[in-house]
Amino acid sequence: MGCDGRVSGLLRRNLQPTLTYWSVFFSFGLCIAFLGPTLLDLRCQTHSSLPQISWVFFSQQLCLLLGSALGGVFKRTLAQSLWALFTSSLAISLVFAVIPFCHDVTVLASVMALAGLAMGCIDTVANMQLVRMYQKDSAVFLQLPVPMAVLMLLSKERLLTCCPQRRPLLLSADELALETQPPEKEDASSLPPKFQSHPGHEDLFSCCQRKNLRGAPYSFFAIHITAALVLFMTDGLTGAYSAFVYSYAVEKPLSVGHKVAGYLPSLFWGFITLGRLLSIPISSRMKPATMVFINVVGVVVTFLVLLIFSYNVVFLFVGTASLGLFLSSTFPSMLAYTEDSLQYKGCATTVLVTGAGVGEMVLQMLVGSIFQAQGSYSFLVCGVIFGCLAFTFYILLLFFHRMHPGLPSAPTQDRSIAMENSESYQR
Repeated sequence: MGCDGRVSGLLRRNLQPTLTYWSVFFSFGLCIAFLGPTLLDLRCQTHSSLPQISWVFFSQQLCLLLGSALGGVFKRTLAQSLWALFTSSLAISLVFAVIPFCHDVTVLASVMALAGLAMGCIDTVANMQLVRMYQKDSAVFLQLPVPMAVLMLLSKERLLTCCPQRRPLLLSADELALETQPPEKEDASSLPPKFQSHPGHEDLFSCCQRKNLRGAPYSFFAIHITAALVLFMTDGLTGAYSAFVYSYAVEKPLSVGHKVAGYLPSLFWGFITLGRLLSIPISSRMKPATMVFINVVGVVVTFLVLLIFSYNVVFLFVGTASLGLFLSSTFPSMLAYTEDSLQYKGCATTVLVTGAGVGEMVLQMLVGSIFQAQGSYSFLVCGVIFGCLAFTFYILLLFFHRMHPGLPSAPTQDRSIAMENSESYQR
């Protein structure tokens, strides 16, 4: 109750800026929700094949990563941050005004690349401002904005009627990976503004040049790599499933109506949101390693069931909801487990965020190419293969964790830092 009361009090004191930062995620959510359901109409508009239109997903996700790095430039002052958020939201509005006039897939990819840059800037700047406000209590406020924004937009908007027989609802292509940040290890309020650190947005090269990487055992690097590969697969699956489940449903053998198929991504995102909410109390009672294991096994089993009952529409809807639940908390649980395995000595946050982002880019393009070449059945086969790879990499991660030498002084140090943060917060 004390923790809930403190968080509620913080929210009341920072309600206006919090709502402002949350509101810009509706522009972010619109870009995420746009491509999936309009995929077939965009192919009609640009006269392109499915592999060609998949490059639009790739360009958006690639520039999202670049925009996330670019957003760090605007973190120094509040005025710079607000100006960056305003400019990014305006750019996204202009992008959606231009999309109906994009009749070439290359032009469309370039336009969506601009939207990706704006999305990355919004993601970084808004999250960093929320972390500055709430510090060690920021995890709750970072969990909710994007899933809720995407879910609301999916239920209210329709775009692009190039092909008149279709009235597709907006689908989604996931970016949850970047939304969950770990609590800060130090009390950021005690540092000068220009030296305040923000978890999850650390520079990769400065991270990897730390002195504590010298002489590190091979298991140290193996843990980073295998954890990143798990998220490469799971976040890539999230993006690919949300992007192509609509196209899969309307193709044979299911031949679901376009209106009914439009509910699939809404269901998927709805259960991702529900899963994130449920994971908050569950994570306090269950170890992160156990949560990741359950999630990865659940993903594999769900895809196998979908593959076995590939002619059943009911199983498609049930499986979509199940995938949303299992994939929802994989990234934050994996991040917590990896950081704890390394006892907060490495650069796991940076490596894992990068692996998840690259997975979203690559697997969407790969699944789109295979879908076009081999037919709709290959969509579920890809899901089974990538899910099994994620499980394999997770078993390797457990193996390397067992072999990794412990640092007995680290937990005591982390507890003392946490106690100091608590005392400074109370003061």
